[in-house]
Amino acid sequence: MSTDFKSIPLIDIGPLLAKCDDPDMGEDPGVAEVVRQLDRACREAGFFYVKGHGIPESLIKKVRTSTREFFKLPYEEKSKIKMTPVAGYRGYQRVGENITKGVPDMHEAIDCYREVRQGMYGDLGKVMEGCNQWPVNPPDLKPIMEEYVSLCTELSRKIMRGIALALGGSPNEFEGQRAGDPFWVLRIIGYPGASKANGLGTPENDIGCGAHTDYGLLTLVNQDDDITALQVKNLSGEWISAVPIPGTFVCNIGDMLKVWSNGLYDSTLHRVINSCPRYRVCVAYFYEPNFDVPVEPLDVCVRRTGGTRKFGRACYGEHLVSKVQTNFVE
Repeated sequence: MSTDFKSIPLIDIGPLLAKCDDPDMGEDPGVAEVVRQLDRACREAGFFYVKGHGIPESLIKKVRTSTREFFKLPYEEKSKIKMTPVAGYRGYQRVGENITKGVPDMHEAIDCYREVRQGMYGDLGKVMEGCNQWPVNPPDLKPIMEEYVSLCTELSRKIMRGIALALGGSPNEFEGQRAGDPFWVLRIIGYPGASKANGLGTPENDIGCGAHTDYGLLTLVNQDDDITALQVKNLSGEWISAVPIPGTFVCNIGDMLKVWSNGLYDSTLHRVINSCPRYRVCVAYFYEPNFDVPVEPLDVCVRRTGGTRKFGRACYGEHLVSKVQTNFVE
């Protein structure tokens, strides 16, 4: 459960990554300290920065550069990969086509998901069946993003081992049937500058992305180093800025981890307001459970939270599909 945090903690996860394949990793003092910090961050804010993550800074910057190049293209070019239900909700949306709680968001984006073959998840996955749509220009966008997704998937798996220990479970708590075959989502996002986002309202009222929580387990946010736009809501209702720290990811936990932790960790409301006149890019990677896994509180978390199960059983795939089908203007 979030608190009246005033800032978002920064965690060096290097010691965790160094030992994450050791079955006795939890006994290492360096790992134990990272686990302690992860536990505190997840309980108090649901958000944290990570450094020492091992993903090359050159690739992180290349991801943003390619994103910016795509969004500079004319709409006619970008719309060649337009997102449609037939495409499994993959592809490009122009400014205002994504909606949060009924309100258009002032951003444009490319949505990518783990590709789903026909019949892969039965009727549950039918809505998400399809292949990702990649633009012809810039020509390196697809290979850059695919490499990035691969590295983010491995990094997220390792961070989740630390979170599993923080909850009192085994390092592999979120592998196997829970997240051993993880679904993933990639949102490649562009936020117009404040004076250009909306020709109608005033810049102060332009919401890049409305207040929401994320759906799955863990999110890694790669944001521009010089524009502060992401805001996180604390228990008192204050919006705390996630000021960019070069070389880090902003991480946050999602709805499924809230259920598995029996509410010990909360999926915190956050939003994006780009009040800067310059265009902002952000690439958000979402590490999710197995698509068809039943999600219910872990026994160890039920014990830690007083012995009562606060949530019934959920299914990640059902949760995702219900969101996807209401998030876009027809």
